Amino acid sequence: MKSLMKIFCALLIGGSCFFYTAFAQSKKDKKAAKTAEIARMVNAREYVFKATYVTTYRGGGNRSLNYDYDLIVSKDSIIAYLPYFGRAYSSNYGSLDNGIKFTSTKFDYKVTNKKGSWDIYIVPKDVNTTDANAVLKLNLSVSADGYASLQIISLNRDPISFNGYIQERAKSKRN
Repeated sequence: MKSLMKIFCALLIGGSCFFYTAFAQSKKDKKAAKTAEIARMVNAREYVFKATYVTTYRGGGNRSLNYDYDLIVSKDSIIAYLPYFGRAYSSNYGSLDNGIKFTSTKFDYKVTNKKGSWDIYIVPKDVNTTDANAVLKLNLSVSADGYASLQIISLNRDPISFNGYIQERAKSKRN
């Protein structure tokens, strides 16, 4: 009976180790696949940054975003639909919508890979400098898990930051 109990314990411990190793390997494989997918989207310029949280630099504070705000990145265009909270040094008089909304088809796109994360620098070249809301530079930092932060530098506004995540363009509602 004691030898049967020893065999049972050995099988139980061996089986546990096997399942734990298989589970750990599966989890590691999923993380590697996710990182590879994020790298593919970033390098192919085919993704959507979904903003979930905004931080202003002066006096506006932090806010959670409840709406579908995003930055769509493709090989041939950048489309921004984001809110703006903060200080503006000039404005488009008569406009009721002063968010960060633009489409750029001429832009520089530079990616720097840093150990499982990416820093992306986007500079729109077709900026209308007479527009008070003109965006000069976008800096997007993306983690291996797809979480991201976006800083926007504008011509006549204080900088603003957004936190969120990136996803495939096909999964986005607006394309």
